[in-house]
Amino acid sequence: MAKAADLNHTMRVIVLHGKDSFQVVERLKRLQLALDAHAGASVARFDFDGGSASLAEVLDELRTFGLLASHKLIVVDRAEQFLGVEERRRAMERYAEAPAEDSTLVFRAESWRPGNFDKIVLAKGGAIVKCEPPDAATAAGWCVKRAASEHRAELLSAAADALVDRLGTNLARLDSELAKLASYVATTTSKDGAPPKIDAKTVAELVGRTREEQAWEIQSAVLRGSAGGAVSKVRELVETSQAPEQLLIWSLVDLSRKLHDCARLFAQGEPENSVMRSVKLWGESAAPTMRAARRLGPARAARLLAETVDLDRRSKQGQAGDLARTIEGFAALFADSVH
Repeated sequence: MAKAADLNHTMRVIVLHGKDSFQVVERLKRLQLALDAHAGASVARFDFDGGSASLAEVLDELRTFGLLASHKLIVVDRAEQFLGVEERRRAMERYAEAPAEDSTLVFRAESWRPGNFDKIVLAKGGAIVKCEPPDAATAAGWCVKRAASEHRAELLSAAADALVDRLGTNLARLDSELAKLASYVATTTSKDGAPPKIDAKTVAELVGRTREEQAWEIQSAVLRGSAGGAVSKVRELVETSQAPEQLLIWSLVDLSRKLHDCARLFAQGEPENSVMRSVKLWGESAAPTMRAARRLGPARAARLLAETVDLDRRSKQGQAGDLARTIEGFAALFADSVH
């Protein structure tokens, strides 16, 4: 597999595939810069949608000499759909055997199934590049380097770990947050001209929690069985974290559904491991959810689910009054029910 640095102006057919759109875009950008530098002028670029473009359209553009540019870059998105038709795949295999010298073809795809086309591309000096999100450690290291090279800020190691922990390993999202953090700390640049530092505290204060994290926070507070704690958590999420009220309701509906499913399965005699798999309970949420479901039993769990769904209905129809206060009250009753 070719690496990003391996892409160069001599390649005539390249495949960029994977779910990390940031890597795909960055590698295509670098390739175009390399082509521009070699051609001595801007390369003409043509983009096609692989879901609707015809084989004739793509091949005609590849083989037709450009009138205003000495080289053309042809990009076909959703390439898995374009090559999913056997006639097109066979034709592109023949093209890859003898590609046009004044055109570079780039296929972009989220999913990719290796085959004979790949072998031909690699044999003829092209590249097949997999662009998947990195693991957490690699993403954190990337953030440190990216902050320095692109955002002129020093991202401390602990801050990089915290950023990845909060946002995951999607590089596009990480880069967007790095830009915001660097802009914020730019006002604190030291007098000696050193780049501003982004520490873990800054990340904690400025980077919002993910939807999943916020959902688990309210669910965890309710499962502890403390009405006061549940109310305090709702207030914190709404007033401090600016969590959408509808997200909190969704979290309560999700929890009540899991409790109902667990309680029903336990009543049928299912063991805990089977219940966990069926309800998709993992990590720290599994044990407290199952304990609460056992305490509730299927009948009470069914009533709680119906009440939570009704709260969701009323909120969407504007019948829930002061929604934040209504959620606080409902969370308190929910916590009492599972205690």
